[in-house]
Amino acid sequence: MHVKVKLFGSVREAAGSPEISEEVAEGACVAELREQLAGLYPLIEKYGTHLRIAVNCEIVAETALLADGDEVALLPPVSGGASRCSISQKPLDVMEVIARVSGDDAGGISTFLGAVRDRSQGHDIDHLEYEAYPEMAVQEMEKIADEAAEKWPGVRVAIAHRVGRLDIGDLAVVIAAAGPHRAEAFESCRFAIDVLKERVPIWKKEVATDGEYWVEDHA
Repeated sequence: MHVKVKLFGSVREAAGSPEISEEVAEGACVAELREQLAGLYPLIEKYGTHLRIAVNCEIVAETALLADGDEVALLPPVSGGASRCSISQKPLDVMEVIARVSGDDAGGISTFLGAVRDRSQGHDIDHLEYEAYPEMAVQEMEKIADEAAEKWPGVRVAIAHRVGRLDIGDLAVVIAAAGPHRAEAFESCRFAIDVLKERVPIWKKEVATDGEYWVEDHA
């Protein structure tokens, strides 16, 4: 079946066209189309989950199925902060998250790194598995960043969370907060991780040597 793919910004320039027609297998999902296009345009692979996808003018999940004649839009991060917060299946890059909030006006930058530990609740941990409702999770994290900026004027907060399987020592979450002074940076960073644990739809399963179980306190 065929779908029409609309391209914008840097992705449009990389492809050399604002629109392409792509043939996909019957029953293909959005993730398969993304992978197919990433093989043609390296920039799409580079963006990864920062590149949102809309089908017929609606933002959809990677698992959404495509139909013949669908109009698919690839949406790179927009100016103004959509890239402050992210969900990724790949290892998190601390310096990249810090770069999202850095600036000449930042007198202090505070970070929180949440890592997978080898013991929890009396169990020896083998690995963790994180699951998220990615579109809503990013939206909620953006709200947290906006709330921090309202509570501490001049503060910028960025949040990155990883999903999928994480081994011992892997980073599950990275938060960076930049402020005019160290006090605001410390306080807004603490605020972000505390509220994230309460509100953001991300779930954690601990896989221990003696069994596995979901944990409500996920981060």
